Amino acid sequence: MNAPPAGAALRIGCAGWAISRDDKPFFPEQGTHLERYAAVFPAVEINSSFYRSHRPATYRRWAASVPERFRFAAKLPRTITHHGRLVGTLPLLDAFLGEVGPLGDKLGVLLVQLPPSLAFDARHAGLFLRAFRARYGGGLCVEPRHASWFGDAAEELLRRLRVARVAADPALNTAAAEPGGDPSLCYTRLHGAPRMYWSDYRAAALAAIARRLALERARGADSWCVFDNTAAGRAMPNALALCALTGTGRLRT
Repeated sequence: MNAPPAGAALRIGCAGWAISRDDKPFFPEQGTHLERYAAVFPAVEINSSFYRSHRPATYRRWAASVPERFRFAAKLPRTITHHGRLVGTLPLLDAFLGEVGPLGDKLGVLLVQLPPSLAFDARHAGLFLRAFRARYGGGLCVEPRHASWFGDAAEELLRRLRVARVAADPALNTAAAEPGGDPSLCYTRLHGAPRMYWSDYRAAALAAIARRLALERARGADSWCVFDNTAAGRAMPNALALCALTGTGRLRT
């Protein structure tokens, strides 16, 4: 396979950076959990932002503690996605963008995870995503979990507004297993299957994921893969194994 185009990035990481006792041998001994994590992985997904706000100073400290090429993804608060269901939430969005702003160039992607009950509504989704794009020009992806988001109307809206659709496992349907929307960004979230948040990914599954990530990069897309199977501590071992398969990670500069 030809080398990926210049600028096409592959970022593998976990949902959070807490290092367990079993994983300690794979990381430097000194530093905060984030500093040690970022010495090995090129990216992380901030999930705590879904549950509570963080001060801008906290994001600034996180950005200062990681290598220059390291990137964060940050998950939108549930007050916007689950409580407000994208309607009347622009003041909350403005507050969130103000909080994460100090990540600066190290903010790679903002993630909009939708509740399973939220069906695609062209008007409401369009208003929210257009307002989002007017405020933020960086990587943006949505993880829908209602079947109505996988039709042509939703796909056309996402492409037009340069919003990627997450590829998720386990998947709601065949389309949900593949990335969609903006073709320049592919974002995969691996929650663990068959038991969400608990199940391990075995060698054959990781090899298949590595092949798909290589194809995404060959097409020129920035490719992210985040392990969210954290309940039994499987995310970091799986991410480390995928880094080994793809030749990524171990950032030191």
